[in-house]
Amino acid sequence: MTTALDTFRALADSTRLRILALLRAMELSVGELAQVLGQSQPRVSRHVKILCDAGLAERRKEGSWVFVALGDARRTGPVFDALDTWRSEGEDHWTLADSARLAAVRADRAAAAAEWFEAHAGEWDAIRSLHVAEEQVEAAMLAVLGEARIARLIDIGTGTGRMLELFAPRAERALGIDRSSEMLRLARAKLSEQGIANAELRQADLYALPMSDGEADAAILHHVLHFAQQPAAAIGEAARVLGPGGQLLIADFAPHEREELRTREGHVRLGFSDAQMLGWFARAGLAPVQTQTLEGGALTVKLWLARKTGRPGEHLPVSEVKAA
Repeated sequence: MTTALDTFRALADSTRLRILALLRAMELSVGELAQVLGQSQPRVSRHVKILCDAGLAERRKEGSWVFVALGDARRTGPVFDALDTWRSEGEDHWTLADSARLAAVRADRAAAAAEWFEAHAGEWDAIRSLHVAEEQVEAAMLAVLGEARIARLIDIGTGTGRMLELFAPRAERALGIDRSSEMLRLARAKLSEQGIANAELRQADLYALPMSDGEADAAILHHVLHFAQQPAAAIGEAARVLGPGGQLLIADFAPHEREELRTREGHVRLGFSDAQMLGWFARAGLAPVQTQTLEGGALTVKLWLARKTGRPGEHLPVSEVKAA
């Protein structure tokens, strides 16, 4: 349990105050912090440890990288309120220099992301050419989930963060998880470029989500389940983190016979039937609300929306909508 004394001790250093200001702007790796601060990584790591011990920051390991984010808002909020109150008019030279170097970090991330997308564009286009335009899928997902504000959203298998770009503006807080550290770096670059500040990213497994029971109000699985060895377990884990009435939106393929996607693209499942999906929902305590069929190409995209009931086996009437 940290105390007020721990907090003030952690803040009693100009470098640590600069680190907090940078983390307030965006989540950064230890290497990026060192780049902005102009200090060695070991020295920055020591400062980060002190902030983490005081609950003012959190470290998350992604592959060989360590990312640092702000700690719990209940602890950091009062600190920033005080700092904002005490800040004199104008910015000091350190703030201006850090802001300029932070902009360079953003640019480096964007350049790396653009290079990756250019190298892999052919692979993505090959899959997209087989089904209805992604813009139509995204528009349908937005419509199905509705316009109500979401307190806490989780995007499971976030990949490059597209669903966070799409849905984070409707959420108070959003979390994207992915097993791939490379994908998370791409997502982080995109979210930073878009100025999306209410979304965070974590490296985690879809079978062990980094959230407590009932913590989320909405969960999304966008073209993720066909890569899953255990789709039922993934749905069950998504249901676990949803609170009563929370919604799960799944976008994936209807059953198909494109075997080359299994061998060439690593698809484990060649689509899903409504019967399969409804059975998994029932086992997870999810009541199906709506399905939508998006036809237009060799592959048919399906949307399934379900609501957490907490009572396995309970079903609501399902509405079926087709879009050619």
